Amino acid sequence: MSPKIAEKFVITGPVGQIELLVDAPEAPKGIALVAHPHPLFGGANTNKVTHTLARTLKDLGYLALRPNFRGVGLSEGSHDHGAGETEDMLAVLAWAQQQWPAAGEPYVLAGFSFGAFVQTKVAHHLAEAGHPAKRLILVGTAAGFIEGARQYDTEAVGPDTLVIHGSQDQTVPLENVFRWAEPLEVPVVVVPGADHFFHGRLNNIRDIVKRSCCECH
Repeated sequence: MSPKIAEKFVITGPVGQIELLVDAPEAPKGIALVAHPHPLFGGANTNKVTHTLARTLKDLGYLALRPNFRGVGLSEGSHDHGAGETEDMLAVLAWAQQQWPAAGEPYVLAGFSFGAFVQTKVAHHLAEAGHPAKRLILVGTAAGFIEGARQYDTEAVGPDTLVIHGSQDQTVPLENVFRWAEPLEVPVVVVPGADHFFHGRLNNIRDIVKRSCCECH
Protein backbone atom coordinates (compact mmCIF):
# COMPACT_ATOMS: atom_id res chain seq x y z
CA MET A 1 0.00 0.00 0.00
CA SER A 2 1.41 3.41 -0.94
CA PRO A 3 1.75 5.98 1.87
CA LYS A 4 -1.07 8.46 2.23
CA ILE A 5 -0.31 11.79 0.58
CA ALA A 6 -0.33 14.83 2.84
CA GLU A 7 -3.50 16.91 2.58
CA LYS A 8 -3.26 20.63 1.77
CA PHE A 9 -5.23 23.28 3.65
CA VAL A 10 -5.39 27.06 3.41
CA ILE A 11 -6.49 28.79 6.59
CA THR A 12 -6.83 32.39 7.80
CA GLY A 13 -3.87 33.71 9.78
CA PRO A 14 -2.96 37.02 11.45
CA VAL A 15 -1.99 38.75 8.16
CA GLY A 16 -3.82 36.66 5.58
CA GLN A 17 -3.99 33.08 4.45
CA ILE A 18 -1.59 30.36 5.56
CA GLU A 19 -0.98 27.31 3.41
CA LEU A 20 -0.13 24.06 5.16
CA LEU A 21 0.28 20.34 4.61
CA VAL A 22 -1.17 17.86 7.09
CA ASP A 23 0.01 14.27 7.57
CA ALA A 24 -2.69 12.53 9.60
CA PRO A 25 -2.46 9.11 11.26
CA GLU A 26 -5.61 7.06 11.82
CA ALA A 27 -6.05 8.11 15.46
CA PRO A 28 -3.85 11.10 16.37
CA LYS A 29 -2.48 11.08 19.90
CA GLY A 30 -1.28 14.68 19.76
CA ILE A 31 -0.38 17.55 17.45
CA ALA A 32 3.05 18.09 15.91
CA LEU A 33 3.96 21.41 14.34
CA VAL A 34 6.86 21.31 11.86
CA ALA A 35 8.65 24.45 10.65
CA HIS A 36 10.67 24.75 7.42
CA PRO A 37 13.97 26.57 6.70
CA HIS A 38 14.48 30.21 5.74
CA PRO A 39 11.89 31.40 3.17
CA LEU A 40 14.28 33.91 1.58
CA PHE A 41 16.72 31.10 0.74
CA GLY A 42 14.27 28.68 -0.85
CA GLY A 43 12.77 27.21 2.30
CA ALA A 44 9.28 25.68 2.02
CA ASN A 45 7.15 23.02 3.69
CA THR A 46 8.23 20.55 0.98
CA ASN A 47 11.87 20.72 2.12
CA LYS A 48 13.31 17.20 2.54
CA VAL A 49 14.29 17.61 6.19
CA THR A 50 10.92 19.14 7.04
CA HIS A 51 9.14 16.34 5.17
CA THR A 52 11.21 13.73 7.02
CA LEU A 53 10.32 15.25 10.39
CA ALA A 54 6.61 15.38 9.52
CA ARG A 55 6.42 11.81 8.25
CA THR A 56 8.40 10.48 11.21
CA LEU A 57 6.12 12.22 13.69
CA LYS A 58 3.06 11.00 11.79
CA ASP A 59 4.44 7.45 12.04
CA LEU A 60 4.77 8.02 15.79
CA GLY A 61 1.06 8.85 15.94
CA TYR A 62 1.04 12.64 15.78
CA LEU A 63 -1.05 14.84 13.53
CA ALA A 64 1.82 16.58 11.71
CA LEU A 65 1.22 20.08 10.34
CA ARG A 66 3.68 21.81 7.98
CA PRO A 67 2.77 25.47 7.38
CA ASN A 68 4.43 27.58 4.74
CA PHE A 69 5.91 30.74 6.23
CA ARG A 70 4.82 34.19 5.02
CA GLY A 71 5.48 34.78 1.35
CA VAL A 72 5.94 31.09 0.52
CA GLY A 73 3.49 29.25 -1.72
CA LEU A 74 -0.05 30.45 -0.97
CA SER A 75 0.89 31.92 2.42
CA GLU A 76 0.39 35.68 2.44
CA GLY A 77 2.44 38.40 4.10
CA SER A 78 6.15 39.19 4.11
CA HIS A 79 9.09 37.64 5.90
CA ASP A 80 9.16 38.94 9.49
CA HIS A 81 12.45 37.56 10.86
CA GLY A 82 10.70 35.13 13.22
CA ALA A 83 8.18 37.37 15.02
CA GLY A 84 5.27 37.12 12.59
CA GLU A 85 6.19 33.53 11.80
CA THR A 86 5.77 32.69 15.48
CA GLU A 87 2.30 34.28 15.46
CA ASP A 88 1.38 32.21 12.41
CA MET A 89 2.57 28.97 13.97
CA LEU A 90 0.47 29.63 17.06
CA ALA A 91 -2.52 30.38 14.80
CA VAL A 92 -2.02 27.07 12.98
CA LEU A 93 -1.87 25.24 16.30
CA ALA A 94 -5.11 26.89 17.47
CA TRP A 95 -6.79 25.96 14.18
CA ALA A 96 -5.66 22.33 14.51
CA GLN A 97 -7.07 22.14 18.02
CA GLN A 98 -10.48 23.16 16.67
CA GLN A 99 -10.35 20.85 13.65
CA TRP A 100 -9.10 17.79 15.53
CA PRO A 101 -10.25 18.26 19.15
CA ALA A 102 -9.60 14.59 19.92
CA ALA A 103 -5.89 15.07 19.14
CA GLY A 104 -5.51 17.91 21.66
CA GLU A 105 -2.33 17.88 23.67
CA PRO A 106 0.52 16.88 23.88
CA TYR A 107 2.24 19.20 21.44
CA VAL A 108 5.46 18.37 19.66
CA LEU A 109 7.37 21.21 18.01
CA ALA A 110 9.93 20.38 15.33
CA GLY A 111 11.90 22.70 13.09
CA PHE A 112 14.80 22.84 10.68
CA SER A 113 17.29 25.73 10.43
CA PHE A 114 15.32 29.03 10.54
CA GLY A 115 12.30 26.88 11.41
CA ALA A 116 14.13 25.58 14.48
CA PHE A 117 14.84 29.17 15.53
CA VAL A 118 11.12 29.98 15.18
CA GLN A 119 10.10 26.91 17.17
CA THR A 120 12.16 28.03 20.15
CA LYS A 121 9.99 31.17 20.15
CA VAL A 122 6.79 29.14 19.80
CA ALA A 123 7.87 26.93 22.70
CA HIS A 124 8.51 30.02 24.83
CA HIS A 125 5.01 31.37 24.10
CA LEU A 126 3.33 28.03 24.85
CA ALA A 127 5.21 27.69 28.12
CA GLU A 128 4.23 31.19 29.19
CA ALA A 129 0.60 30.39 28.37
CA GLY A 130 0.71 27.34 30.61
CA HIS A 131 0.61 24.79 27.77
CA PRO A 132 4.25 23.76 27.29
CA ALA A 133 5.20 21.50 24.41
CA LYS A 134 5.87 17.90 25.40
CA ARG A 135 8.78 17.65 23.00
CA LEU A 136 10.98 20.11 21.10
CA ILE A 137 13.01 18.77 18.16
CA LEU A 138 15.52 21.12 16.52
CA VAL A 139 17.59 20.21 13.43
CA GLY A 140 20.34 22.41 12.00
CA THR A 141 19.31 25.14 14.44
CA ALA A 142 19.96 28.70 13.31
CA ALA A 143 21.98 30.23 16.15
CA GLY A 144 24.56 32.97 16.39
CA PHE A 145 25.93 34.84 13.38
CA ILE A 146 25.29 33.17 10.02
CA GLU A 147 27.15 34.42 6.96
CA GLY A 148 24.80 35.98 4.41
CA ALA A 149 21.86 35.91 6.82
CA ARG A 150 21.94 37.61 10.22
CA GLN A 151 22.48 37.23 13.94
CA TYR A 152 20.12 34.72 15.52
CA ASP A 153 19.41 35.22 19.20
CA THR A 154 17.85 31.82 19.65
CA GLU A 155 15.59 31.39 22.70
CA ALA A 156 16.64 29.28 25.66
CA VAL A 157 15.19 25.76 25.72
CA GLY A 158 14.92 22.99 28.28
CA PRO A 159 17.61 20.32 28.71
CA ASP A 160 15.26 17.65 27.34
CA THR A 161 15.21 19.33 23.91
CA LEU A 162 16.41 17.10 21.07
CA VAL A 163 19.05 19.05 19.12
CA ILE A 164 20.45 17.39 15.97
CA HIS A 165 23.28 18.91 13.94
CA GLY A 166 25.65 17.83 11.20
CA SER A 167 29.38 17.86 11.83
CA GLN A 168 30.00 19.31 8.36
CA ASP A 169 27.29 22.00 8.47
CA GLN A 170 28.73 24.95 6.54
CA THR A 171 25.58 27.09 6.87
CA VAL A 172 25.28 27.03 10.66
CA PRO A 173 28.67 26.08 12.09
CA LEU A 174 28.48 23.40 14.77
CA GLU A 175 30.39 25.75 17.09
CA ASN A 176 27.46 28.20 16.94
CA VAL A 177 25.11 25.56 18.28
CA PHE A 178 27.59 24.49 20.96
CA ARG A 179 27.89 28.09 22.19
CA TRP A 180 24.09 28.37 22.40
CA ALA A 181 23.53 24.95 23.98
CA GLU A 182 26.39 24.87 26.51
CA PRO A 183 25.02 27.37 29.06
CA LEU A 184 21.60 25.71 28.77
CA GLU A 185 23.13 22.27 29.43
CA VAL A 186 21.37 20.94 26.35
CA PRO A 187 23.00 17.90 24.71
CA VAL A 188 23.65 18.10 20.97
CA VAL A 189 23.38 14.96 18.83
CA VAL A 190 26.06 15.31 16.14
CA VAL A 191 25.72 13.32 12.91
CA PRO A 192 29.27 12.75 11.58
CA GLY A 193 29.74 13.85 7.98
CA ALA A 194 26.28 15.41 7.63
CA ASP A 195 25.96 18.82 5.97
CA HIS A 196 23.30 21.42 6.74
CA PHE A 197 20.68 19.74 4.55
CA PHE A 198 21.56 16.21 5.68
CA HIS A 199 22.06 15.01 2.10
CA GLY A 200 22.11 11.23 2.22
CA ARG A 201 21.53 11.32 5.99
CA LEU A 202 17.76 11.84 6.30
CA ASN A 203 17.49 8.30 7.68
CA ASN A 204 19.71 9.42 10.58
CA ILE A 205 17.22 12.16 11.48
CA ARG A 206 14.34 9.70 11.28
CA ASP A 207 16.06 7.10 13.46
CA ILE A 208 17.26 9.60 16.08
CA VAL A 209 13.78 11.13 16.41
CA LYS A 210 12.10 7.73 16.66
CA ARG A 211 14.49 6.53 19.35
CA SER A 212 14.21 9.77 21.30
CA CYS A 213 10.42 9.93 21.10
CA CYS A 214 9.78 6.37 22.21
CA GLU A 215 9.25 7.84 25.66
CA CYS A 216 6.42 9.94 24.20
CA HIS A 217 4.30 6.84 23.65
